[in-house]
Amino acid sequence: APLTMRLASTLAAAVALTSSTVSAFVAPSSSISIATTTHLKMSEVEQPDVSAYMTGARPEGTENYIMQQTMVRVKDPKASLDFYCNVLGFKLLMYREFPQWEFNVYFVAPIADASTIPEDEDGRWAMCMNTPGCLELTWNYGSEKEDAKYVYNTGNGDSTGTSDGQKIKGGFGHIGITVPNVYRACERFKEMGCDFHKSPNSGGMKGLAFIKDPDGYLVEILPQGKMVPEAIDCMGVAAEGGEGYKDNSK
Repeated sequence: APLTMRLASTLAAAVALTSSTVSAFVAPSSSISIATTTHLKMSEVEQPDVSAYMTGARPEGTENYIMQQTMVRVKDPKASLDFYCNVLGFKLLMYREFPQWEFNVYFVAPIADASTIPEDEDGRWAMCMNTPGCLELTWNYGSEKEDAKYVYNTGNGDSTGTSDGQKIKGGFGHIGITVPNVYRACERFKEMGCDFHKSPNSGGMKGLAFIKDPDGYLVEILPQGKMVPEAIDCMGVAAEGGEGYKDNSK
């Protein structure tokens, strides 16, 4: 038989005989590693052609625009700074206090060398405004005194702050970091007492994790290289199996 027919036959047999799903976010040209027990299934939804957005020059006038920040409101700034700086390794790049309006803002970012952060306010402002991927933590005075563990809605099928106590279908999902090894990072997060939403092997997507910050916002943990599932993760969950993908917006 022609080579193409033999290849097609071999692929079809492999899919039929192996109850599995591919690790999440595997590029179409990447080698596939079978890791779980859910059948491969092609989507029947018509997919948009987005290839044009990956090529060409930036529109005139936007050449120097920077994706500088995402802002989230936090209940207790000290707890949040402890998490982002001591658990995730970020540094406080700049902060501003606005007692006249009863709120403060704290900009954190994964700065490799804290000695590069200027000592003067103007220098810190300039560095912050030119650093991609900062997280702005906004503290409204008094929120730290509220009894509830969480005071802000995270956007992920959350009932916090709703008038009827029902979960909403949220739009905001999570922020994310990449690490050299997801499994080793998650072992450290567990030792530090982090709350896991998803350990690396739970669910249908293997090799990635979600932890919660002090306000319940999700932080995705992804590898900086290939997604290679390990047999057992930090929570004792095996790579084989899993209940499949879960839509956190609902």
